[in-house]
Amino acid sequence: MNIKLLSDNAKVPTRGSIDAAGWDLYAAEDAIIQPGQTAKVSTEIAIELPLGYFGAIFARSGLATKQGLAPANKVGVIDADYRGPVVVALHNHSNETREVKSGDRIAQLVIVPYLLVNDLKVVDELSDTKRGGRGFGSTGVRQEIYKQPPAKHKKRPYRLR
Repeated sequence: MNIKLLSDNAKVPTRGSIDAAGWDLYAAEDAIIQPGQTAKVSTEIAIELPLGYFGAIFARSGLATKQGLAPANKVGVIDADYRGPVVVALHNHSNETREVKSGDRIAQLVIVPYLLVNDLKVVDELSDTKRGGRGFGSTGVRQEIYKQPPAKHKKRPYRLR
């Protein structure tokens, strides 16, 4: 994947291990984030994602649990055709002022494939399903339409590669 460093403060994303799904993103600027506030922190990198993929920006678990800092929109989305700077909207969920320094790891970028759907077709009716229009917690409640108990899955032994 192509990456462009936009300033001297930009750092190439890194992974914590060979099997890590996410690439750590680094702040390219300092920021003070007050409790309950959000700061847009630039990484000063631009990326060129392959067609059929998007970049998902997730929280770093340690930063979120120990400092209360996580992306404001929970998961940021970078489209394959975007070529501008990668910016993380970092929200302070804690009760204390937090400081981000240039060079700090602030989020992680996961490259995700997606199905490109170019056309939406307006119809009068949608196909029927057992679930129908029931939403928001409806799958956790056993209803009459679900006459069979959930299938039991056999446990598979864990195998190391």
